[in-house]
Amino acid sequence: MLVMDVDTCIPRARVEHAETAKYESEFKTGRRQYTQQFNTLYYKRLNTLKPFILNHARTKWEPKKIHLTPKVLNVEGPEPTFIVGTIFMDSQAKPSTLAQVENTHWISDPTPPRMYRDGTETVYLEDESGRIRLVGDAVDKAVLASGVVAAMMGCETQAGDFDVIDMCFAGMAEQPERTFSEDVFVALVSGLNASVEQPVTLEMQVLAEYLCGAAGGANDQKTSARIVQTVVAGNIMNVPVPPIGHTEDARANDRVPVQKLVASVDAYLSDIAACMPLALLPGPGDPSSASLPQQPLHPSMFAQCRQYTGFRTLTNPAYFEINNVLLLGTSGQNVRDLCRYSNETPCQLAAQSLQWRHVAPTAPDTLWCYPFTEHDPFVVRTTPHVYFAGNQKFEAGVAVGTEGQKTKVVMVPEFSVSHEIVLLNLRTLECSTVHIDACV
Repeated sequence: MLVMDVDTCIPRARVEHAETAKYESEFKTGRRQYTQQFNTLYYKRLNTLKPFILNHARTKWEPKKIHLTPKVLNVEGPEPTFIVGTIFMDSQAKPSTLAQVENTHWISDPTPPRMYRDGTETVYLEDESGRIRLVGDAVDKAVLASGVVAAMMGCETQAGDFDVIDMCFAGMAEQPERTFSEDVFVALVSGLNASVEQPVTLEMQVLAEYLCGAAGGANDQKTSARIVQTVVAGNIMNVPVPPIGHTEDARANDRVPVQKLVASVDAYLSDIAACMPLALLPGPGDPSSASLPQQPLHPSMFAQCRQYTGFRTLTNPAYFEINNVLLLGTSGQNVRDLCRYSNETPCQLAAQSLQWRHVAPTAPDTLWCYPFTEHDPFVVRTTPHVYFAGNQKFEAGVAVGTEGQKTKVVMVPEFSVSHEIVLLNLRTLECSTVHIDACV
């Protein structure tokens, strides 16, 4: 158990925080309209990433006298060639909203299967001309997911499929230089899961005391004094979902429990916001939009927190900069969906998505997202120094690019389950977990 030590008062470290507006417009949607189709989003994704993929593919294969076939439907004969397009996986395990409507007459969030890729799926490569089926050991063994834009090198089979020999992706985007600062920390938290039944658990209370330097011994307080920012990456609260077919009756006053939950969470978080800058990303359990990018939690829910200038509600995903370190964070839905396409670990898949230059390639196929028409905001245009995803089991790794890019990839544990948070050192980008033990 963390022991209170009130005799020591250590000044808290302060660092420079970039203006929120510099990055927040990347995922802001404004007023949402759903009259448009998703094909435009796929078209924008393909055309944004295609130049980078072609550059890698030509460097890799043209010295071997293997050249581009501009459209996938123009592939002919056994001569090796390469094509560029978007991967689509057709699998019976993937959820079907239309089938659900036929069976139940209600539209709800379907329970996804454990895996979409189970050996029975069919893999295609699509472009504006059509699609061609991909076959071969290279496809079977590769880490792939629906929505990934890639170049495939191979030749046509007698059955009209494309036998893949090799493949390449866009690679990691340009990365800004990072200036090395002093040893200060960012506390990464996720999955508080405050509930109507128990808004603030004992572990949550001890966590707030630790972050504010009011718990632990001298070494704990020295460390907490070096924490310059706390980020809560999704599932701050677990808002109960009304049953399907529920018609809300204002006379029943059934919003009162949720209002009390929000007020309790606001009061709890305000203690942290009073000590240091605090940023909140919404998650699937929070009162925000269901589809990505989730919009910031409404400031009116945090009457006490918003009194502090360092308090921010961000989108999910979100870019932000602390002390010249660029961070990209999500609440974990994108990584969990990728895990249904591969047996790789969440950290490995998150790192791979940086090589694909896209943080949510499975949207909108198996991950809900807004149908953008002007651009695809999930394309990684600037490689972050740190990429984290919430509501996972703790894991950390490094994604390395061909031009010297290095990104620390961190899976943030779900606090309500693990009672752990991650401390990220902004100088070394090393991270460690802190276990909050509230046992008496």
